[in-house]
Amino acid sequence: MQGILYEEPSFMQFLFVTVIMGGWTAWRTGKSVAENWRNYGTLVLYVLLLGLAIRFIHHALFKGSMLTLQYYAVDTAVLLLFATAGYRYYRTKQMTRIYYWLYEKASPFSWRDK
Repeated sequence: MQGILYEEPSFMQFLFVTVIMGGWTAWRTGKSVAENWRNYGTLVLYVLLLGLAIRFIHHALFKGSMLTLQYYAVDTAVLLLFATAGYRYYRTKQMTRIYYWLYEKASPFSWRDK
């Protein structure tokens, strides 16, 4: 998969920077957007910017390419997965806590009418 999904010589570098550091930051971004009652489009915009920041970290720490569309798309897709999960998790908590008489949790990431 090296060369297709990530350019670093070790999968551990990709795992650390994109999945662990970037994933945690994306989760927190999703949480923040949900808690401030912003829409999903705002989250996507923030994740696109976060993808640039993650590419910069790959470039600065591991001499990776900064502006490669392929790796930017992979990093951003991974970040969008984490951000969407965080967004849905906290939006579900909001909806079921604030509107407890209308909604109940269907799963950690969704709610349904009572």
